[in-house]
Amino acid sequence: MEKQKRRILLIDDDTSLLVTLSDFLRYEGYEVVTADSGEQGLRRLAKMPPPDLIILDMSMPGMGGVGFLKEISTAEGKPKYPVLVLTARANMAEFFANIEVDGFIAKPCDPNDLLMEVGRIIFLRKGVDDDKSSSTVVDKKKILIAEDDRNINENLVNIFASEGFIVNSVMSGPEVLEKAIVERPDVIVMKLILANMNGDAVAQLLKEMPNTRSIPIVLYDDSDAQIPSTKFTESGTSIKKFIRSNNGIQLLSAVKSLLGKE
Repeated sequence: MEKQKRRILLIDDDTSLLVTLSDFLRYEGYEVVTADSGEQGLRRLAKMPPPDLIILDMSMPGMGGVGFLKEISTAEGKPKYPVLVLTARANMAEFFANIEVDGFIAKPCDPNDLLMEVGRIIFLRKGVDDDKSSSTVVDKKKILIAEDDRNINENLVNIFASEGFIVNSVMSGPEVLEKAIVERPDVIVMKLILANMNGDAVAQLLKEMPNTRSIPIVLYDDSDAQIPSTKFTESGTSIKKFIRSNNGIQLLSAVKSLLGKE
């Protein structure tokens, strides 16, 4: 018996992107219904079985992505279907604080990154079969490393990658915010003193956003300052551990402890 295809509603006013992504997703085994506006998306939604995922562009004429989200949300503001938001980098911050969706992808996006995020969301919301591609997406934990010394950054990436983690790294505070929202890592390993925005300030902003507030953070400080760890771990943010070192083995141990791997 043929396995039922997962159903995706793809809404974007960029015709070329709509064709490219829909063809790519169909090739990967999904059933895809397309719409080029929020209004058309609502009409498509009314005539189709409930989708397993809606991929939604935010910047469209008419009601746009925000209007579409309001129409498909409960009185409490929660969408009735899983939603993955597509949005240009310049427009991302406008929507972070108040929208409770399942994921964000920045435009332009790599189709393979989109595919991984689609698989992650559908697995978590629907429980897809344990096929090889789905287990790869779910089993490997994603780590975001924030370190502004390039050599130390590369060393930490190598240590975590060698342990089987999917690793992304950045070198400044604002980059942490962007990557955390787009990539949704399982853990953030972040230096306290970072360019443009320090780690504790980043942690506070992440705590205020619905889609990032639950991401645990390992904060570390490689300076000689004797700051009490309780200043950070009891700050009301998601900082779970404070390490007084940039030693990769210690940071790895802290992450494994948070993930229950030790």
